[in-house]
Amino acid sequence: MALLHTPGAQNNFQAPDFRLKNIDGRMISLAEIKGDKGFVLAFISNHCPYVKAIIERFVRDAAGLRALGFGVAAIMPNDTRAYPDDSFENMKKFSETHGFSFPYLIDETQETARAYDAVCTPDLFGFDAGGVLQYRGRLDSAGPHPADGATVRELYEAMRMLAETGVVPTQQFPSMGCSIKWR
Repeated sequence: MALLHTPGAQNNFQAPDFRLKNIDGRMISLAEIKGDKGFVLAFISNHCPYVKAIIERFVRDAAGLRALGFGVAAIMPNDTRAYPDDSFENMKKFSETHGFSFPYLIDETQETARAYDAVCTPDLFGFDAGGVLQYRGRLDSAGPHPADGATVRELYEAMRMLAETGVVPTQQFPSMGCSIKWR
């Protein structure tokens, strides 16, 4: 499994629309995810050790972001035939185990991951209310390591700043993780 780093936020990148199946079987569109302040999309997978290392902190931060007015969703883009640990049934189990309170969507065609130019899991995107990309980076300064008292919640803080001031930090650090398993 190849370790990749995400590119930085692209100027004026507009969130491509999508309609994907949630783990409850419902089809969910981007419009249904958006919050008053914007939204966060996380491309994740069940089997990736980098996702497993941050998932509890992501779930915590997702709750905080929703309280600030941001919508949150996770998208699983991997080829489930080649990686059965990422199957739809295992997505349900992963969501339940980690207490997801946000949609967990499967990108069966991988078209959404390609439209967003997602490269790895986790790949985190933060958008403003107009759907313009403002943050693309890691969840926090701990990365795949355990968080401690000095850990900076980079995604959460950037989006909090966006909600309060309309701007995000110019310095954003790339996320790193497992390559997306393309068909």
